[in-house]
Amino acid sequence: MSFERSINGAGLGLRQPFIEEFADVTPPGVDFVEITADHYFRHGGLQTRMLCGVLEQVPAVCHALNSNLGGSTPLDERYLIDIRRLLDRYRIDMFSDHLCFSGDPDWMHNLMPIPFTDEAVRHTADRIRRAQEILERNIAIENIFYLATPGRQMLEWEFVAAVLREADCMLVLDVNNLYVNSINMGYDAEDFLEALPGERIAYAHVAGHLRVVDPGEGGGVMYLDSHAHPVSDPVLRLLESAYRRFGVLPTVLERDLDIPSVSELLAELATVREIQHRQEHPPTAVA
Repeated sequence: MSFERSINGAGLGLRQPFIEEFADVTPPGVDFVEITADHYFRHGGLQTRMLCGVLEQVPAVCHALNSNLGGSTPLDERYLIDIRRLLDRYRIDMFSDHLCFSGDPDWMHNLMPIPFTDEAVRHTADRIRRAQEILERNIAIENIFYLATPGRQMLEWEFVAAVLREADCMLVLDVNNLYVNSINMGYDAEDFLEALPGERIAYAHVAGHLRVVDPGEGGGVMYLDSHAHPVSDPVLRLLESAYRRFGVLPTVLERDLDIPSVSELLAELATVREIQHRQEHPPTAVA
């Protein structure tokens, strides 16, 4: 299967607090937007008009929350058909969702880690291939934030690479999730990057995280994927490392809670663009 990126540069996750402003004039620092499929299934009304206003100005990719690609319950084909109609309606080629459980009964959180096992690779890849048939498009799967690895038989990056290969799909490289997991789980994020097939990376995500210190005697530290804080310097350095390995990836800035002003978001996005420019145009050595 051929993999091509239909977007370039630095993009922003499109959120309700600023969609009306973007519908009028999308700022020139935003090369593309990422929309959340679950917010736009209903056709018509003000929300649709505002989205159309944005998409007349910049291209988009589509992200979802509930494909449940690693789940044990039957794949929700009606949900996937609704997504295909949405993608067709807005002429969006790129679709992504999370490499996780996200719809099985009795789970407390909607993005739960899949056991890193050979059986789970086959099971998840089968579901992804079926989802791609329904969508009539490649899916890009996102590496998720997690706090436990139940039943693990392989390393996370081995699992991710195996699913990509078996399902013949693409990857959204969430750099913040990679950084946070590497700290919490005690592995080297560069080992994760080294194991990835770069040609399968569709685009990247960056977001903020929260550092939590245990007030007890041990004083342990945990990092949580928050989407409520600015992107940290270590995450930006890891993003730059990914660019050095794979070339400059289209990159989306995500912010879902405590969303600041558009000017603050654009300033963060400008930092991503500076890193991209630095990798595309390295300084010339002076003899």
